[in-house]
Amino acid sequence: MQEILAALRAVPVIAAVRGAEQLACALESRVGVVFLLGGDPASLPGRVRAALDAGKLAFVHMDLVEGFAHDAAGVRWLARAVRPTGVLSTRAPLLRAASEEGLLTVLRIFMVDSSSLATGVRMAKSCEPTLIEVMPGLATRAIARLSRSVAQPVIAGGMLEEAADVEAALQAGALAASTSSRALWTRGGWNAEG
Repeated sequence: MQEILAALRAVPVIAAVRGAEQLACALESRVGVVFLLGGDPASLPGRVRAALDAGKLAFVHMDLVEGFAHDAAGVRWLARAVRPTGVLSTRAPLLRAASEEGLLTVLRIFMVDSSSLATGVRMAKSCEPTLIEVMPGLATRAIARLSRSVAQPVIAGGMLEEAADVEAALQAGALAASTSSRALWTRGGWNAEG
């Protein structure tokens, strides 16, 4: 856990990548953490290895991987055959299985109303993820409330397209922000004070 916290404090932006071109850009950027949003059993090992070889922490979004079951067996295969740093998911059982395999975990919570906040808190308590990602990341009030309600560090994600968006999430209490905006991956001078 300390490794990811140090990486996110150094550069509080996570590269959220969908394809090979985005991955190549992310690997050349300053970010220390890469979220792989998609893939399949044929492509994931190479993508994860490329990220790790570039000195990045590689997380696989379990809900978006094609070609295997989204259950404990799929998590075991991923952990043992692909060996990412961790996984992210909206599903608590997948995160519990990943944690049992020694992977770091990110719980993705979609904040649309106050009931989703309560559901998010319950899920976080049930699976005890390493980090919690609040979506959309522009939901700074929800980030602040969730940060005060759970023990895990919170990251922001979704619709973060400008530096001001990331800075607002950091000001609200997020540890970091995940974004597919290449301009934000290469921007220097990040800090929680803007």
